[in-house]
Amino acid sequence: MNPPTSIHGKTGLDGTNLLPKPKSNPKWTESATLAMASALLAQPPNTAVIVATGPLTNIAILFRDYPELAGHIKSLSLMGGAFGGGFTNVSLGTVNDPDRIGNYTPWAEFNILADPEAAAQIFNDNIIAAKTIVIPLDLTHQVLATERVRNLLLYGKSGQRNGKARSTLRQMLVELLMYFAETYANVFGITAGPPLHDPIAVAAALIGTPWEISFQDSHNQRPERFCVSVETEGSYKDAVEGKTRTGMTVQIPLQPGADGVTIPRRLDVSHFWKVLEDCIEMADEKVKLESV
Repeated sequence: MNPPTSIHGKTGLDGTNLLPKPKSNPKWTESATLAMASALLAQPPNTAVIVATGPLTNIAILFRDYPELAGHIKSLSLMGGAFGGGFTNVSLGTVNDPDRIGNYTPWAEFNILADPEAAAQIFNDNIIAAKTIVIPLDLTHQVLATERVRNLLLYGKSGQRNGKARSTLRQMLVELLMYFAETYANVFGITAGPPLHDPIAVAAALIGTPWEISFQDSHNQRPERFCVSVETEGSYKDAVEGKTRTGMTVQIPLQPGADGVTIPRRLDVSHFWKVLEDCIEMADEKVKLESV
């Protein structure tokens, strides 16, 4: 494994000392894929949503070992990939290199690069692909945690600033964002604020619920569907050294009505931040109740 320490730090969550202590120990007697399969199959058919926010190794193993899950789950929402070529109008790599596609190499986004064969397995399975929503850099780079957003998260909707955060949770979240903001500014030149990647994949899991955030212009419009391929030739090392395009993702639009991967091009950003703030508000209330 090659963790992106230049972005997230050595721990993967650098920037704060407020992270809560785990209340339980890891279970070493059961494999992760068995635990996932058991949890998913315990749910009624077409209700469970898998959210993948890292390399797809375990997800690929899960579907390989338990193929019945492909027809059982409702959807798979994954954060990964980058397409470029005008798919949206944002910079994907550094602001000084508008033609760059990837954030980790000139051609690849990190999660896909880390295990391109796993990603290819997902996209090449027609049943899984038709249930998959891809959240690429083309979308996440539209959702920046600007100073205004960070103040919202720190002080809440009231906006009352008394010199400290409204809660320890809010302080922790903003400290994590500030570390991320610094690394994104230093590495990619994006200074308005860091993009939020993983929460967008979680937001996609809310489609069809009362908390749904719109990923398209019209709710009556069927989302675009795509055939997605992944470059698997070459090694991680070769890709990082710029010798290959390993991990590069390519999308081909499908005809209307065809089944394939869903890739949103846009998001209702203001509503996203509102829902996120509502979630933090509920978490704050839960912490208060538990501390009584």
